[in-house]
Amino acid sequence: MKGLPDMNDTDTRRQRRSSPTLRTVLAAISLAGCAWAEASTNSLAASAAGEMQTRLEAASARLAGLRKEIADEKIPMNRSLAEAETALGDLRKQYDTVKREADTATLEMSALRNEIKQRETERNYLSSLFAEYARNFETRLHIAELDLYREPIDEVKRVQETLADDPAGAFDTQLRLILMSLARLEEMSGGLAFRGRAAAEDGLVKEGRFLLFGPVAYFVSDDGSLTGPANQRVGSLIPVVEAYADPALADMAQKAVTEGVGSIPFDASLGNARKIEETRETLREHFLKGGPVMWPMLVLMGLAILVALLKWLGLLIVPMPRAKRLAQLLEAVGTKDFDAARQFAKTMRGPAAVMLRAGCDVLGQPTEVIEETMYEKMLAAKFRFNRLLPFIAVTAACAPLLGLLGTVTGIISTFKLMTVFGSGDVKMLSSGISEALITTEFGLYIAIPAVLCHAFLSRRAKGLGDRLEQIAIRFMGEVAKVPELDETARAWPEAAAGDPA
Repeated sequence: MKGLPDMNDTDTRRQRRSSPTLRTVLAAISLAGCAWAEASTNSLAASAAGEMQTRLEAASARLAGLRKEIADEKIPMNRSLAEAETALGDLRKQYDTVKREADTATLEMSALRNEIKQRETERNYLSSLFAEYARNFETRLHIAELDLYREPIDEVKRVQETLADDPAGAFDTQLRLILMSLARLEEMSGGLAFRGRAAAEDGLVKEGRFLLFGPVAYFVSDDGSLTGPANQRVGSLIPVVEAYADPALADMAQKAVTEGVGSIPFDASLGNARKIEETRETLREHFLKGGPVMWPMLVLMGLAILVALLKWLGLLIVPMPRAKRLAQLLEAVGTKDFDAARQFAKTMRGPAAVMLRAGCDVLGQPTEVIEETMYEKMLAAKFRFNRLLPFIAVTAACAPLLGLLGTVTGIISTFKLMTVFGSGDVKMLSSGISEALITTEFGLYIAIPAVLCHAFLSRRAKGLGDRLEQIAIRFMGEVAKVPELDETARAWPEAAAGDPA
């Protein structure tokens, strides 16, 4: 507010009036303090210098003592250091030697590991070879020997699982089987005899004695009722004996097996000749295996054979005019001796004679009439020549179709058997397969000869027809050579037209 004095301005003016006196007092105090501090500092410096001197002397004395102690201890310590360095060098040499030995041992151990691994590989390889030998040995054994060597073979198969645990025992078992096989080879050279079981062809199993001689095993039962070679049969784990039909062979084999001496019957084909002989069958058996389709094929074949035979005989005995008699007839026609020509024609036989007689009967008539008359007879003769030949052609075409029908029915029968019995037994399926193949076989047996017969007979019939055409052409040629005949032929239609009849 205006009119009132400011309090702050008053204090400021007061401080400004008193400041010179205060500054003077403060300066005097500062000077007195500085003087006192300087005096104190000088006295402290003097006392500190004396004390530092004392300490310096003491330190120098201790330094001299320490230097003397160091000098006194330096030589022994250098000696100890030299000895320690010498010992360190020896230790380093020992360390290098040990390290080299350790490296050598590591290399040797690695080489040993590799060698052990290689030996294990060789062991496994040899073991696999022995196992493969055992398998091959089992497959090469005769079925009669399987019971004899079953146990060692099974042991060899089992040791494959324990090879890592007991390799020595495994190899011992495998080597034992190899030695047994070698001993078997030695014994087989003179005949290997052993006991066993075998079954007869009726399935009855009997105990007896085997004699293995090469690839053939002979068996004689204890009661002597069964003697013969023993072979393996599909579906049987026991050898089946094929008894000898000849008693002399049975006695010979029985003596050789039981006594070990004497002659023994030997089949060089190893039983194959007997099997082939068993597969042989009669024509009737082979025919019946074809099934029901074979009967219509048989009837068709019989009819075709009968027709072909009759037709061949019919075409074979067809008479043709002799060249001399035909020349006489044609000469008579050329000389207008119609009566003589008709007489010559009546003495001839066969279709050619019928055609010539018909031509001679109309001599004197127009040429067209003669040609038509002879052509009619020639067509009738050709029809007789070709009669029944289409039946042979139909037989040749139908026989393969019937065979194909039998093939289809046989395959259907085979699939039916497969549905019931499966596809494991081939003998069970052989009936349907035989029906399928036999019908096709007989169809071809019928068709091929039928085709040949039809071709031959057709060629024969065509030849006879061509011969008739040749004779007719020669006859008409002689007719055309006679002018009078042509004039008469021209006058004949006019006379025929004026005839009231």
